[in-house]
Amino acid sequence: MTEDRTADTWQDTAMGRPPRNRRELRVKLVWIGVWLVFLSSPVGDLASGRHTTGATVAGALGLTAFVAAYLSLVFRRMGKPFSPRLTVSLLAVLGVLAPVLAYSLGRDWLGLFVYVSVACGATLPVRATYWAIPATGGVMYLVGLHSDEKEARGLLLLVVLIGFAMTGVGQLVRTTIELRKARATVAHLAANEERLRLARDLHDLLGHSLSLITLKSELAGRMLPDHPDKAAQQVADIEQVSRQALVDVREAVTGYRRPRLAAELAGTEVALTAAGITPDVPADPDLNGVPEESESALAWALREAVTNVVRHSGADRCLVRLTHRQTLDGPVLELTVEDDGSGGVGSVPGNGLTGLTERLEKAGGSLEASWIKHGFRLVARVPTAPAGDVGSGA
Repeated sequence: MTEDRTADTWQDTAMGRPPRNRRELRVKLVWIGVWLVFLSSPVGDLASGRHTTGATVAGALGLTAFVAAYLSLVFRRMGKPFSPRLTVSLLAVLGVLAPVLAYSLGRDWLGLFVYVSVACGATLPVRATYWAIPATGGVMYLVGLHSDEKEARGLLLLVVLIGFAMTGVGQLVRTTIELRKARATVAHLAANEERLRLARDLHDLLGHSLSLITLKSELAGRMLPDHPDKAAQQVADIEQVSRQALVDVREAVTGYRRPRLAAELAGTEVALTAAGITPDVPADPDLNGVPEESESALAWALREAVTNVVRHSGADRCLVRLTHRQTLDGPVLELTVEDDGSGGVGSVPGNGLTGLTERLEKAGGSLEASWIKHGFRLVARVPTAPAGDVGSGA
């Protein structure tokens, strides 16, 4: 159990997480590739021919081992995270190779300490970075005194600042993980609250009706031998009560199943963000005058559209807009969902869009889905006034 807790702690302090789509993979590769600029000096030094053949071969092998250890650390989240022991071992490899190569081959190799500092800030717990990063800078400066004290003094601040900057990024990642866990907890509590509300409502709906049915059933049973007419009346009352209870339950279930547009908009932002897609969603939609049936139809349309964006589009950005418009058929509320991806529904509408079209038509609305210059657009419209009120103004 102790080892499990230690591993969990190290995973929480590690940078990032595995990329879930091509966009996240590109961002991660670019972020890692930027830091490789400090390898230009040692590579140029090896290619200059200033060293003997043996020193050049040894330097090339050492640099290869150094880069392999470094990339293994920064890429570790793309697969199974390393154990604390293996992480420390790889850091030790970096911590040994950097001073050995810099001391043996000269000032052009001092930039390797930048990678050691970055690796310490990205992988070590916060308390360990307080001494590991300054120690890295101190060792770099001492090694630099042997070759170029001025170069070492210029790199000292850079090594320390970059290391602590990576520590800050790690803190940001940990905060994001905690927020994600808190959001999941809130969702779980909300689901539990909804179950409790359902239980209370069902008790309120059926408790009285079932008690009345039980009482009248007992009365009918006692009256049946001597007073069949009164027993028949009780049975008729039981039928009426049970029918009303059935109507109440159906209305309650319909209300539970009907999605709300405001809730779907909030869920849309969460879903898009979790999928690595930048959301542009209205925060406070104006739903005044929108019938429940129309709002429910738009909520279903939004859910289906966002599901398609997340699963199939490969988009980087998704725009959601709600607009009130006046048409020849009366006022309508228009929902637009537009992405910049390359996926979509294809030339033939799928079952989801076909079902949405039918649902919107039942509510008096319409659906349009089409390709645009950079992505896909879905537009759903519903009337904002009941059918009987359209055109009935003075």
